[in-house]
Amino acid sequence: MTFAPISTAEIAMDFSNLTNLLNSYIFARPDSPLTELSVVIEKGRLKVKGKLHDKKDIPFETEGTVIPTPDGKLLLHSEKIKALHVPVKGLMGLFGIDLGGLIKEGKVPGVQAEGDDLILDLEQILPPPHIEGKVVSVRIEGDKIIQIFGGSDAKPVKNIRAGNYMAYKNNRIRFGKLVMNDADLILIDMDPNDPLDFFLDHYKEQLSAGYSKIMPDSGLRVFIKDYNKLHSKKASADNDKTK
Repeated sequence: MTFAPISTAEIAMDFSNLTNLLNSYIFARPDSPLTELSVVIEKGRLKVKGKLHDKKDIPFETEGTVIPTPDGKLLLHSEKIKALHVPVKGLMGLFGIDLGGLIKEGKVPGVQAEGDDLILDLEQILPPPHIEGKVVSVRIEGDKIIQIFGGSDAKPVKNIRAGNYMAYKNNRIRFGKLVMNDADLILIDMDPNDPLDFFLDHYKEQLSAGYSKIMPDSGLRVFIKDYNKLHSKKASADNDKTK
């Protein structure tokens, strides 16, 4: 499956997925300075709770906003900080948490610290398939953080549909024997009740397990099955045989 360069992309991440990303990927190492992180979005503001592992698991919480940096990274700007439920100023410096040093040692790749703010390089911190692009705009909608990637002329992608999907518009795309110029392709999750599990190396299996529909304007809508559900029935049958 090959694509021409994408000029603009819009990616949404809800607070549960951001929590999972922080705990299972970014700060997953045993020597990580931050542990047991949780993220919630309330009234358009980001609240992060966790523990300072290096300081005997002292609980902390921050409240602030999410903005892009001039060089296209994601900045978690903390405006209110508490430790042991008491407001403090300069939490990271107060407890001697030197994230900058940890970054240089390679223990927290893709993360920088400026004062009490964290800067996330999405090109490094996100698990495969990796994203190559700069964040030019960020907004919060409901329980989701919406990030827009692209150049200086990037604009929000018009909402196409509800549910889980990946949309490819206006460029050239090829997958298998199909080539689309001025593409209008949307890959749609057959089960919108959980996140779309898309595995690029096995996309043909996911496509063949679903179905497609040609729209009146020649657009293509492909309903695909989650990768983690492709072999669930077979695995259940094999388990039943062994009982």
